[in-house]
Amino acid sequence: MNIQSMRRPDEMGGMLPPVSAQQSAYHLFSHPAEIEAFRKNLLSWYDKSKRDLPWRKLAASESDANRRAYAVWVSEIMLQQTQVATVIDYYNRWMQKWPTLQALAKASLEEVNELWAGLGYYSRGKRLQEASQKVVSELAGQMPATAEELQRLLPGVGRYTAGAIASISYGQATGVVDGNVIRVLCRVRCIGADSSSPAVADRLWDLANALVDPARPGDFNQAVMELGATVCTPRAPLCVECPVKHHCRARCRVEKELVSASKRLLGKAASSCSQASDIEECAAAGSCSLCLPALEPWDSSLGVTNFPRRAAKKQPRAERTATCVLERRGPQGEPEYLIVQRPSSGLLAGLWEFPSLALGPGLKEKQQREVLLAHVQAWAGEAVARGHLRHVGEVSHVFSHIHQTYVVYSLLLGGDPEAASGRQDEMLERPAFRWVTQAEFQKSAVSTAMKKVWKACERQSCEGRGSGQGCKRKRGTNPSRTGQRKVEADGSRPPRQLSLDVFLSTPAGE
Repeated sequence: MNIQSMRRPDEMGGMLPPVSAQQSAYHLFSHPAEIEAFRKNLLSWYDKSKRDLPWRKLAASESDANRRAYAVWVSEIMLQQTQVATVIDYYNRWMQKWPTLQALAKASLEEVNELWAGLGYYSRGKRLQEASQKVVSELAGQMPATAEELQRLLPGVGRYTAGAIASISYGQATGVVDGNVIRVLCRVRCIGADSSSPAVADRLWDLANALVDPARPGDFNQAVMELGATVCTPRAPLCVECPVKHHCRARCRVEKELVSASKRLLGKAASSCSQASDIEECAAAGSCSLCLPALEPWDSSLGVTNFPRRAAKKQPRAERTATCVLERRGPQGEPEYLIVQRPSSGLLAGLWEFPSLALGPGLKEKQQREVLLAHVQAWAGEAVARGHLRHVGEVSHVFSHIHQTYVVYSLLLGGDPEAASGRQDEMLERPAFRWVTQAEFQKSAVSTAMKKVWKACERQSCEGRGSGQGCKRKRGTNPSRTGQRKVEADGSRPPRQLSLDVFLSTPAGE
């Protein structure tokens, strides 16, 4: 089945809106012949060089339009802000578990979070599930078939995702603009203004819609993204291998400088840069809204990486959080650890974590211990002397807008397992919680940050036992399987215990 032949005759692309007085034709594709050559060269390269990716296989082989669109949709959501190599395994497991919209709509948010754990930007999985439920309940299980409808009807689907699904799955001749496409277009047409500004973004969308091949819109859009990901890379572009290098004005500018230098040294030298247009520079330089800003002019040492330009990113704000790894003896004698569920909205919504508490500025370690002990007191189910709380260290994790430092403590609870479950009256005001083994923790919907906290505790546990006591073990194994040992009433254990309680327990004299 030729997906690309399903295009709509009223969306053939190739036309740009009129150029404004503050923009020059230098930044556009003015000649239809050049557009056709650009498409031909790019698609020819893509057919030979494209990566073998699971979502491309599904899009090419799936005859059912609904399932094809769903497969593309999942891949596009996962690929947002995430590298392809990371996504592949998550995508394969997701499609194996929920091969259809209907299957995903029946899943619980907990299941979605568990599979998504470690992929980051966790709200993506939640919105994907919510949108699938809407398709099933409100749209009779039928995916919208145009970019406009996809964006209008599905929560979490923006302009780029809608364009990708519509072009790849339904053959709609509509362009897409993501980070890779921005880089390619800005270099090909020497667009140096801030690419994140609304006016420049609109022009980039105009360019993408004009260039998209109406015969193969999905392949063309994937080809531009593939070019940006593998050849026209941010810092070390492979210009010699680029299939559209003869259409690239940034490269022509670099080559022009090299030719000038060669002339000065060796005499006349020819340029291999052949453009359909004879425009060599922007006629509106100095007033053009698409050129490099006057305060940040062309830097010869950067070459084509002068483009694109973006406004400086806002630095993430710094936050500190106290976190306690709380351990008890389980009903079968195995170590168990307390995890609690985060609120259903906000950062890391619905995920599980060790009991944590945001720290105000200027708190000393003694004060940190006191506020954390007060926070975990209900879960501890017993009066906990301050000395039982052990400092593990600090763990840093950067979210998109927060630089989070976790001040990690540990606490080993002795006595009866039921007594370590907290008082019921206090539990009524606490979020959902559960006690898990190490293996269960690894399978739970926990963030990468919490796994870093776990590793910090595990690392200190190994250091506490000494290098000769076999700290290494297979990832995900339950330490209780290597030998269960009784927990005494005071929380102590025999030597060589293969769990975190080696360092969680209170040393003599504390």
